[in-house]
Amino acid sequence: MCGICGKIYFDRSRSVDQELIERMTSVLEHRGPDDSGVYASGPVGLGHRRLSIIDLTAAGHQPMANEDGSIHIVYNGEIYNFEQLRPELEAKGHVFRSNTDTEVILHLYEEAGPACVERLRGMFAFCIWDSRRRELFLARDRAGKKPLVYAVVDGAFIFASEIKSLLLDPSVDTQLNPEALHHYLTYQYVPGPQTIFKGIYKLPPAHTLVMRNGEVRTDRYWDLGYVPKIEAGGERDYVEKLRHVFKEAVKVRLHSDVPLGAFLSGGIDSSATVAVMSDLVNRPVKTFSIGFEESDFNEVQHARRVADLFKTDHTEFIVKPDALDVLPKILWHYDEPYADPSAIPTYYVSKLTREHVTVALNGDGGDETFGGYERYVANTLAERYTKIPAFLRKGIQGLVDKLPYQDYRWSIIRRLKRFIGGATDDPARRCIQWLCYFNNEMKEQLYTATFAREVAGSDSVSLIADIYNRADADNLIDRTMYADVMLYLPYDLLVKVDIASMAHSLEARSPFLDHHVMEFAAHLPQSLKLKGMQTKYILKKAFEDVLPHDILYRKKMGFGVPLNSWFRNELKEATRDILFDARTLGRGYFRKNAVEQLLSEHNGMQADHSYRLWALLYLELWHRMFVDKSEVLGI
Repeated sequence: MCGICGKIYFDRSRSVDQELIERMTSVLEHRGPDDSGVYASGPVGLGHRRLSIIDLTAAGHQPMANEDGSIHIVYNGEIYNFEQLRPELEAKGHVFRSNTDTEVILHLYEEAGPACVERLRGMFAFCIWDSRRRELFLARDRAGKKPLVYAVVDGAFIFASEIKSLLLDPSVDTQLNPEALHHYLTYQYVPGPQTIFKGIYKLPPAHTLVMRNGEVRTDRYWDLGYVPKIEAGGERDYVEKLRHVFKEAVKVRLHSDVPLGAFLSGGIDSSATVAVMSDLVNRPVKTFSIGFEESDFNEVQHARRVADLFKTDHTEFIVKPDALDVLPKILWHYDEPYADPSAIPTYYVSKLTREHVTVALNGDGGDETFGGYERYVANTLAERYTKIPAFLRKGIQGLVDKLPYQDYRWSIIRRLKRFIGGATDDPARRCIQWLCYFNNEMKEQLYTATFAREVAGSDSVSLIADIYNRADADNLIDRTMYADVMLYLPYDLLVKVDIASMAHSLEARSPFLDHHVMEFAAHLPQSLKLKGMQTKYILKKAFEDVLPHDILYRKKMGFGVPLNSWFRNELKEATRDILFDARTLGRGYFRKNAVEQLLSEHNGMQADHSYRLWALLYLELWHRMFVDKSEVLGI
């Protein structure tokens, strides 16, 4: 894994400031502590920080050039089929000076141009400067594992792995994007291609970008289709095919010249990954789990069972997350407002894992690929619920509204209230009602009149509705999964893991996000992913003779922290002080009495507003660090 950056002027007579590229590169040191390099020639500057994984020699130094020096590349990622591609390129006369996947991409581009990405299997974000064509080419992997942001400013194109690198260029527009803030309050993250800054954009997953003669063009090179469905002889045939494609995806991710292990939560996805790893290697797999003192958030006992079963070299960490200590660090690393609180345990487990290994496999993508979320079941139930006569639904709604609030995390009443609240909406709006932090009604109460006018006409729900409508799928569940793959996965989950792991120079590999696995799962009959009330049906069947029944079929816990309790205890006073500070209120986004109501209802145990309060608190602290430029050393 690595960090990349660069700047290219449209006017050939202008020269890039090499010291600027060096500063932009330096701020990415956490992504690549092993080596750094800069190429600066006239209007072109490229920077690279290297985390050495394959070919640890100096031959892997970047920026890397082809034989005649006419093409340069900076690259972040891992290409798992590079050893298969290399002989083809050598047969065409290309001379290799390293054993890296970087050089394979470079020569493949010489052969195929931008179409080279269609041959690559892995996770990647890279930039190629082709001096012969005076053309800049950027690409991002299919799922969106590796980040890439850019800006077009002052007659130049500027890019980097992280926003903080771009911000070192004084010409970059740092004006806040009100629409992005509006979306953040719905989704807990800023959906691409927007960022929180008006002048900075994310290159979406599965996209390429070409900049030539000052013109920028982006194109999608891959999409996930769900039709036609695979036809097999029976359930056993599907199981065997699944086992084969997943085992192969794990196998290609075991290539490493540095110590390698796996995250192990004790859930089906990470447990399946460890099971397959154990079958493929001749030594105990190094596994890592994190636990918490609060039982509702502690899964270590399940992870320990799996570790014992496969005789792994297992390490457990029991931590008490300290938001007052870790939040400033997370703010700096994530660059944008990012209110998914599971970033905290992910940050901790990455930090502690890096003390033992440099590469860790994980189970990311299993839910989106094989149908693991309860909302998929809820969507199916909602379709049936809408067929109930309206007068009966009105009666049910009235009864549910009268049920008392319950503070327990897994409360059936809480879940029932949430289900009924969104069940009669169309599928896209239904899903976002179940997922969102602030819905449209809440935003109307929260926003000041001035800010409401700034975002008038911007509907956050339309983002997910558009994805539903373009899905190449013939049923509701596949459309819902597609929406997660296109929105929730790349802009929340993969951001979380990439930033948290790279903050500690740890490479995270995800076999469930191998595009062969994703394509295979997408074309499975919908009934094999969601069968009645059973999520991930075929994945569980595939591992029934490998993993214990209670590991496969236990209730999904998620990877969270006790926010509810924090806002009533450790964070209570600090939150009030910050949210009602004159500087906060002076930004003009939110009405004081609306925020007061959220705090009052939460502390009075009339409602659980913990995620909403977290979003507001995070936003303000981010504002102080990245807009006000004041250090946030503590809350």
